[in-house]
Amino acid sequence: MDDHGRGPDPRPAGGPAAPSELPEEAEPRQLPYEGVWRFTAAAVDASVPQARHAVRDLLDRQGVPITDDLAQGLLLIVSELVTNAVRHAAVLSPTLAVEIAVGAEWVRVSVEDSHPYRPTALETDHGRTGGRGLLLVREITREAGGACDVEHTASGGKVIWAALPLKPMRLP
Repeated sequence: MDDHGRGPDPRPAGGPAAPSELPEEAEPRQLPYEGVWRFTAAAVDASVPQARHAVRDLLDRQGVPITDDLAQGLLLIVSELVTNAVRHAAVLSPTLAVEIAVGAEWVRVSVEDSHPYRPTALETDHGRTGGRGLLLVREITREAGGACDVEHTASGGKVIWAALPLKPMRLP
């Protein structure tokens, strides 16, 4: 996986104003764990555990104040979203991107691919052994008090994201 580094603003769309939109004197101090990290990977099965491990290692390395339950839910979301991209988008999208954005009070994971198909969450069908990954992502996100969505990209692909709340850390 390639680490493309940090971006300027980790806040999810529709979240609090970006620092550049605030008056200079009102700009909050960035916490040490805040940032945006993006990894790219081939759309192959081996990328699922690689993405999960990369996200776990990133959360640990940055000291993100995340509970074990929330971290496990986030890692399951990463696994489901990358698995979906590998299984359903690889034909038109040989690579995928995983982005982790961490703000003072939330963590957001997104997976982007080049396939234009916008998936929908299937309802429970006990006769099927698969096909409920997006439903699982939606449920984990809802139980954590977060939000998730599927959006089209400017290049014609899609990005699926989930944002989960963190307990804020106070600076001294």
